[in-house]
Amino acid sequence: MNRKKKIVVLTGAGISAESGLKTFRDSNGLWENHRVEDVATPEAFARDPDLVYRFYNLRRAQLAEVNPNPAHDALVTLENHFQDDFLLVTQNVDDLHERAGSKRVLHMHGELKSAKCSKTHKAVRWEEDLTAMNLCDCCALQNEMRPDIVWFGEMPYFMDEIYQALFQADVFIAIGTSGIVYPAAGFVAEANSSNTHTVEINLEPSSVQSQFDEQHYGKAGQVLPDYVASLIGE
Repeated sequence: MNRKKKIVVLTGAGISAESGLKTFRDSNGLWENHRVEDVATPEAFARDPDLVYRFYNLRRAQLAEVNPNPAHDALVTLENHFQDDFLLVTQNVDDLHERAGSKRVLHMHGELKSAKCSKTHKAVRWEEDLTAMNLCDCCALQNEMRPDIVWFGEMPYFMDEIYQALFQADVFIAIGTSGIVYPAAGFVAEANSSNTHTVEINLEPSSVQSQFDEQHYGKAGQVLPDYVASLIGE
């Protein structure tokens, strides 16, 4: 091969769930007995900021209880091999990829360990509880901080970079995703339009599984290390 392949990986809640992290929604569409509309929209924050702060404070605190799993480790191996020809895009707001050692990571839905000014959207690292008493340091008249999370109705981060990477990719791998939430659910179609080889690794078929060239089902921590070894060995 004259050049290394360009690899784009998308990860979703499934890879974090294998580490024991609660997924955003349970089968009833609830998290901590709250409707998503009550804790994950700009309107919810305007209506009841204390509830929203509590919701994300609990999720941030749970990060101390979980660790990366073999699927996270396998992606570090993949990045170390392909280096600048590798990009990891995650829908997850936890820090498990970084704790495993991943460096080329784009958090398209934001991060639990980040907070931003509600006016300028300038983000800062944040690892403690966040409350209405925490004000920004970027405005002359300080504004309240909010979780640096992309809520429903808001535009995900890094979309230009992601679409450019998908256009240039030789292989696109989706891991632990439902194929329901857009725009991420449309990434496989975007990759297919550029003749990229597309791979789904999931506990069970996603809603867009038929669009993938290759599918592997089972726990990511068991399936992904072998797949990574085969990809590196090509």
